[in-house]
Amino acid sequence: MTSLVVATLGCCIASFLVCGIPFGLLIARGSEGHVDVRKVGSGNIGMTNVARSVGARAALLTFLCDAGKGVLCTIVARLVIAAVAFGGDASMVAPFTPFGLASTLVYASCVLGHVFSPYLHFHGGKGISVGFGAGLGMYWPVGVGLLVVFLLFAVPSRYVSLGSICAAASLPVICLALGFGPLNTLPMAIVAVVVIWSHRQNIRKLARHEERQFTVRKGGER
Repeated sequence: MTSLVVATLGCCIASFLVCGIPFGLLIARGSEGHVDVRKVGSGNIGMTNVARSVGARAALLTFLCDAGKGVLCTIVARLVIAAVAFGGDASMVAPFTPFGLASTLVYASCVLGHVFSPYLHFHGGKGISVGFGAGLGMYWPVGVGLLVVFLLFAVPSRYVSLGSICAAASLPVICLALGFGPLNTLPMAIVAVVVIWSHRQNIRKLARHEERQFTVRKGGER
């Protein structure tokens, strides 16, 4: 049990640090216009603001990097925890098993690291892309479920924020439906609250009918 706790704690810290890397900011700064996305558009470092402020290619790269770090951290963490605590049997830390709390804690660390980036004075993105990627890496039906909910709301409305908020709200429901159990779902519920909280300005704008629909500008906006 001690080895499980130590391995889980180590993987949570590592995931927090890796997923705190602000790829959107780095990619935008490396673009032709050397854009600081924190100072344009919504001020967010995520894919949507990069799309509006820099362009489609930078936005796609931001999404792939943010989702990719979630996939990488959850897969590596599962293998490390399994190797340290269960003789390499990764099925022991599947999120619907008695020891699955280890996996959902790592998932939470991925999203929290992105939202509260230690490299940006604990400010960061809103956690959607990394949450999707971490869901795929932890247990792929979670990622697919989040994507379906996101598309159901974002595509017809063209409000990325609406799809993101609804996907976040659905996260604990999806996990319970997949048999995670209340304890293993608790970190996912915390993530849902944090991600919805990170969209608080979007919620106000949606309520006032002031939220911008998703657009991609060729060459970006300034």
